[in-house]
Amino acid sequence: MPRPAPTFTAPATLPEVTRRLTGQYLPDGELPFPRTRPADLLSSLIRTILGQQNTRAAADRQYRALREAYPQWEAALLDGPDGIEDTLRGAGGGLHRSKAASVHGILTALAGPDENGPLTLEHLSGLTDEAARATLEALPGVGRHTAALMLLFDLHRPAMPVEGNLDRLARRLEWVPDAWTGARVERWFDAAVPRTTPDRLRLHVAGVRHGREVCLSRHPRCDACVLADLCPSAALLGPG
Repeated sequence: MPRPAPTFTAPATLPEVTRRLTGQYLPDGELPFPRTRPADLLSSLIRTILGQQNTRAAADRQYRALREAYPQWEAALLDGPDGIEDTLRGAGGGLHRSKAASVHGILTALAGPDENGPLTLEHLSGLTDEAARATLEALPGVGRHTAALMLLFDLHRPAMPVEGNLDRLARRLEWVPDAWTGARVERWFDAAVPRTTPDRLRLHVAGVRHGREVCLSRHPRCDACVLADLCPSAALLGPG
């Protein structure tokens, strides 16, 4: 007998947590769309792929190296995964082989069996949220999180990408059980957070900044946390 689908309930503290985090990290109220993402969707996806399990500085170096070596993505397709891997390795950072395979796999999928298809993702703009996500997740190296980043930051759709900082925040606030997987936590956020692009963008950006600056994985700065009085973990993790 199939198990019933899990229920995801928004906690009572979610609106206040969102208000405090956005007030702390986004006080001007503007939507924090990054100004440094590549202009076209394919380039932005490749830059996002390079950022997987990589520092921002390393991913930026790798992306610049790719663009210098391949001003047009058709050149990377022709050079093949080995050439792409060599370019990435020369720029530093890690996971050169897997990232090269993903980049070349994406280009190959777009080119199609005749290898003559247009290397573009601009058609995503005309798709529904669900269709755009499905199209992205069908590409090599693109999972739920990468697709959500593209949907939110590049297509301005109400996706809710959740990385380590937001995952840690939800667990410390006891919004979700510790036993949940990261994928389940992301599904919870997607169900609990109001489905508007501004709400999700602000919570994502402010939550990530909070995790990097205050709610650290080790030695969190609970004494400097604007959520300390709402956080059940503060008494256990804070000084004292």
